[in-house]
Amino acid sequence: MKITEHIQNAKETLFSFEILPPLKGENIDSIFQSIEPLMEFKPPFIDVTYHREEVAYTELPGGLLKKRIVKKRPGTVGICAAIQNKYGVDAVPHILCGGFSKEDTENFLIDIDFLGIENVVALRGDAVKNEIYFRPEPDGHKYASELVTQIVALNNGIYLDEELENKSKTNFCIGVAGYPEKHMEAPNLDTDIAFLKQKIDAGAHYVVTQMFFDNQKFFAFVEKCRAAGITVPIIPGLKPLTSLKQLSMIPQRFRVDLPDELISELYKTKSADAAKQAGIEWCISQSLELKKAGVEVLHYYSMGKSESISKIAKAVF
Repeated sequence: MKITEHIQNAKETLFSFEILPPLKGENIDSIFQSIEPLMEFKPPFIDVTYHREEVAYTELPGGLLKKRIVKKRPGTVGICAAIQNKYGVDAVPHILCGGFSKEDTENFLIDIDFLGIENVVALRGDAVKNEIYFRPEPDGHKYASELVTQIVALNNGIYLDEELENKSKTNFCIGVAGYPEKHMEAPNLDTDIAFLKQKIDAGAHYVVTQMFFDNQKFFAFVEKCRAAGITVPIIPGLKPLTSLKQLSMIPQRFRVDLPDELISELYKTKSADAAKQAGIEWCISQSLELKKAGVEVLHYYSMGKSESISKIAKAVF
């Protein structure tokens, strides 16, 4: 079932979450162990991230460097198939511009269509670690809006090879990312919302946001989106802080602000467990306020760890 259909059929706020593929060399049991505790809350869908390649260098005799491409978290498509088979829940694979040519993208979409997967999240993706700015593949997409356009084309039976005969249409529901505090590369929020509108105009069906810790920023973001003519569902993305270390790591990595009150609450704690509990309680408070405001779905970034998300869900759903 499509995400938009889940939303239309829901009688109350839905619970969903996102997982990471296991590190290369690990088996899928780690994924099932993180999913199992959350199934009691009846998620209608589970997002599965895609992690592009990284570049590693090995020093050779004589000081020369050998470049090597490494994929640390492969397996997105296989995990999605396993989730749908084991749990009967819709799996939503992320698909990136970064690391994909247009033909790679088409083949990826054909594979997941064969598996009966009806939803995707289309993302540009980040630059690789040795690059300052994002660089697309030579025959890839530079922007997520272009990726959305290709998915919509396939939904209409338009393939890269125009000479194909007996072409079938896919039927994907397309999600895209939104940033309540703007994307780190956007000059301001209004510009970023204009870029989001391009993705919606290209054919995206819903938006899921970057994590945020101040609900007022989400509400203001939704209001600005509606004023800009964006009418699709906007799903808030939430993540509990679980350690004092994240007070500096999350703003640096994700370019989001932390409320003074949240920072103060975590600095008051005397142990790692107390800090984690403070982060959970903040996320519970966020969730209850958003639920009361009538959001269609609460989407949690589990980062492969379900304990905190389970505690939050018990208090909210």
